[in-house]
Amino acid sequence: MSAAATAWAEANQRYLTAALDLVRAALERHLRTGDDPRAQEREQALARAAAALPAPSALEVLSETFGLSPFERDLLLLCAGTELDASIAALCASAHGEVARASATFGLALAALPDPHWSALVPAAPLRRWRLVEIGHGTALTDSPLRIDERVLHYLAGVQHLDERLADLVEPLVPPGELPASQGAVVAELLRSWTGSGGTGWPLIQLCGPDTEASRGVAAAACARRGLMLHGLPADAVPAALADQETLRRLWERESLLGGSALLVDAAAVDAAHLASLGRFLDRVGGPVLLAVEEPLRTLRRPALLLDVRRPTAAEQHALWAEALGPLAARANGQIAVVVAQFDLSATVIRAAAAQVGADRGVEPAERLGELIWNACRRQARPRLDDLAQRISPAATWRDLVLPEASLLLLHEVVAHVRQRTRVYDTWGFSRKGSRGLGITALFSGGSGTGKTMAAEVLANELRLDLYRIDLSAVVSKYIGETEKNLRRVFDAAEEGGAILFFDEADALFGKRSEVRDSHDRYANIEVSYLLQRMEAYRGLAILATNLKSALDTAFLRRIRFVVEFPFPDASQRAEIWRHIFPADTPVVDLDTEQLARLNVAGGSIRNIALNAAFLAAEAGEAVRMAHLLRAARGEYAKLEKPLTAAELGRPA
Repeated sequence: MSAAATAWAEANQRYLTAALDLVRAALERHLRTGDDPRAQEREQALARAAAALPAPSALEVLSETFGLSPFERDLLLLCAGTELDASIAALCASAHGEVARASATFGLALAALPDPHWSALVPAAPLRRWRLVEIGHGTALTDSPLRIDERVLHYLAGVQHLDERLADLVEPLVPPGELPASQGAVVAELLRSWTGSGGTGWPLIQLCGPDTEASRGVAAAACARRGLMLHGLPADAVPAALADQETLRRLWERESLLGGSALLVDAAAVDAAHLASLGRFLDRVGGPVLLAVEEPLRTLRRPALLLDVRRPTAAEQHALWAEALGPLAARANGQIAVVVAQFDLSATVIRAAAAQVGADRGVEPAERLGELIWNACRRQARPRLDDLAQRISPAATWRDLVLPEASLLLLHEVVAHVRQRTRVYDTWGFSRKGSRGLGITALFSGGSGTGKTMAAEVLANELRLDLYRIDLSAVVSKYIGETEKNLRRVFDAAEEGGAILFFDEADALFGKRSEVRDSHDRYANIEVSYLLQRMEAYRGLAILATNLKSALDTAFLRRIRFVVEFPFPDASQRAEIWRHIFPADTPVVDLDTEQLARLNVAGGSIRNIALNAAFLAAEAGEAVRMAHLLRAARGEYAKLEKPLTAAELGRPA
């Protein structure tokens, strides 16, 4: 505690003691029904204590903040006195005629304190509205014990702390380091909106954008500039029950006034079922309140200022990397440009990635600096998407992929588009011609087991990017608007790392554009359009996989850049798959790939047969032989519910 704070705390304590002495005198006067011979002395002591205060006392600030009348102020002091001064508690017990009743009551206050008024304890009056005092159980209002709220008692004593009923719901948010200029401009706009605000006149601020961390940084920086403490509240912590919500609202508004605090409600991941209760809370809560949300909440009734909060610009990210890497920046300048083109990271994540590079550099060769930076970015970008999709560790390479030449050529073109997008879009100026259609999108079409997922793995390996599989059948929701929200979360989380998004089971969402017969048909089309819109705007590679291309509307196909066919493999392609299906360490004896190629199954089933045969051979303590493969093939065919023909077995019909 600073010297100035210590001086105020000591002076505040003396002032509170003098004020309590006046309350004690009022009780004594009530008990003996006579004049107080020390009345003038007590008043002078209070005046001296007030004059010695370097800043207004907590009692004065509280009384002015909540608009307490002199009687309400004295009643609050009476309740505080029973906690802080044993002699005041004893006087209350004497007034009640019972040793056990050492608490204040409204009846005693009306009888003993000057300028009494009945309205002091009505529910709408400050003492009860702001939960400054609590009423216990009694036979009547005037006879019920009164107790000062603990948070208020500590405040009067000069001790600031968060109300314990809020401590489990909110967390303090500290101001970040220096913000990028683009986010600093948002801070300046926010502060302008707060100019002249106070009390209940604060506007609601919606900080809109996919990066909650950036919104937190902007809010914390603005609060620090305004002299406010910032606390964060998750949207799902707002209770749905009206009574509980009202209690939270009153407690927070009191905390905001007592502690000079602002509230940031994090609604980035709020579900539809909770929106109504969140809206009620935001419409009524007072004080400086901010809302961190991906898209603006349009259902609020109170006016709100919408501010877009984005991650640092590419130039700002480059500068942040240079600062964070320090002496390494000169050697990594070329690599910094590469990672900024691929990854869209916040300032905090860039600093964390740079710290990881510094740690890894101690155990890795110095010449691998570029690879260390790239891998650090991948690791830092993963956490958000790991919660929303399945990350696939790619193992397949071009050698494992058996496809027609035309399909392989298209896949190589996809790689070229991803690698050269910055040069073509930015350096060569295509992005300045318009942003529509700049996303790199692909449709992989083919039956089950024909290599669609393997091809995605090959692309991820070649581009050194993370691959995430999103099951569209799990993303699609029966609730209107929920599918778009689920897709938005996936794309927003993936933007940081530009990961490859592999949307499996696209048939669950796509189909012939339906005739609009009702609201569900209309929203089904909206969901498809939203997915294509986000794919076209996505800075990474987005792949749709379907088993039935004919089910897709041609209007949708025109918006996809690449359509790669994965046909059922013919005999020569199946033979090539069999030649490479076993790892080099697997012992094999006398395998006839030409005979195996007669098995009329796709690559996925070939892999299943090979794997099951390996287990059969391992259990028998033998190398993999044709007998093991035949047995495994019978099991795979039974699973597929198709007969294993004599021709496939290489026998005469």
